[in-house]
Amino acid sequence: MSLWQRPLKRLQAMTEYRTYRFRLNSLKGFLSLFLVGTVLSVALAACSGGTGSNSSTEPPNANASPVAATKDNVELTLVSFAVTKAAHEAIIPKFVEQWKKDHNQTVVFKQSYGGSGSQTRAVIDGLEADVVHLALSGDTSKIEKAGLIQPGWEKEVPNNGIVSKTVAALVTRPGNPKGIKTWQDLAKADVKLITADPKTSGIAKWNFLALWNSVIKTGGDETKATEFVTKVYNNVPILTKDAREATDTFTKQGQGDTLINYENEIILAQQKGQKVDYVVPDVNISIDNPIAVVDKNVDKHGTREVAEGFVKYLYTPEAQQEFVKFGFRPVDETLAQTKEVTDKFPKVKTLGTVADFGGWEAIDKKFFADGGLFDKIQAQKKR
Repeated sequence: MSLWQRPLKRLQAMTEYRTYRFRLNSLKGFLSLFLVGTVLSVALAACSGGTGSNSSTEPPNANASPVAATKDNVELTLVSFAVTKAAHEAIIPKFVEQWKKDHNQTVVFKQSYGGSGSQTRAVIDGLEADVVHLALSGDTSKIEKAGLIQPGWEKEVPNNGIVSKTVAALVTRPGNPKGIKTWQDLAKADVKLITADPKTSGIAKWNFLALWNSVIKTGGDETKATEFVTKVYNNVPILTKDAREATDTFTKQGQGDTLINYENEIILAQQKGQKVDYVVPDVNISIDNPIAVVDKNVDKHGTREVAEGFVKYLYTPEAQQEFVKFGFRPVDETLAQTKEVTDKFPKVKTLGTVADFGGWEAIDKKFFADGGLFDKIQAQKKR
């Protein structure tokens, strides 16, 4: 029985809840200070935090009913993948201010950040997100297949639902002693690569696609691509379960010569004062992150108008500029041509997309399903 179904105990429960929140927020503050010095994994580890008095980043309780929207106030639950946290914390207050001005209604945000795959499962299992911003469209499609998002969600907003994007980058040891400049360098016998397992990690799927794409986009066929990717994974001493563990393996344990990571993660780490040597290969993959309204939940909560308003706001130049500040490449083509953007990001000469490979359903079936190409590569891996 939920809190709201126990009116006789409401006052006691609310008092206990506020006490819990105070203790939890104090603990979060201590942990945040503890994690400040961590290279790159700071942002990957940042799955919770705050943006001020009108937002909360406690993972919403899947069994609790959200506060009903009223004329004066509305609560919106945003569920996103971890690396968007800093950008959303900058964007949300601007949206809240604009919505208040235009609608005379106060929006209170509840936010949840974590790995895209785990966030997807949480929403399917009952986390009542109003809006989801995930690492790949394949995750959003899973929520659609669960009956929570109506088909055609990607056509409801610009750019086929893609609201943020980045590319893959190669982090090297200081001074790049192995001279790593291109994807092909990862196949050299003396180079050890750290990456996560694409069977368990969303970013690792992007990593695999970046490697595959580097051959296809330079004139190679699938046979050559398979040979190349097999060589690279022969140079991976350990497949970690997720991107955070991969980063920790490289930075804290000192394993490997290079690490594949999101470009925006590296930029964010540099903004936090970390010195990171990295290369952005000029043949790359567009790492596209979709946004979607969770139809079943917004209709239940009465939050469709504000949820759609927030999604629409994320495409505005004001919001896109905030994404740029935190290392994401803009989806707004006009903004992409500005000096601010061209100076900030290395130019990518050849950029592949998921569409080039038939979309996520086809990609998962071909590469990552049980018995797919990745499993075959692992079975042939040198011991």
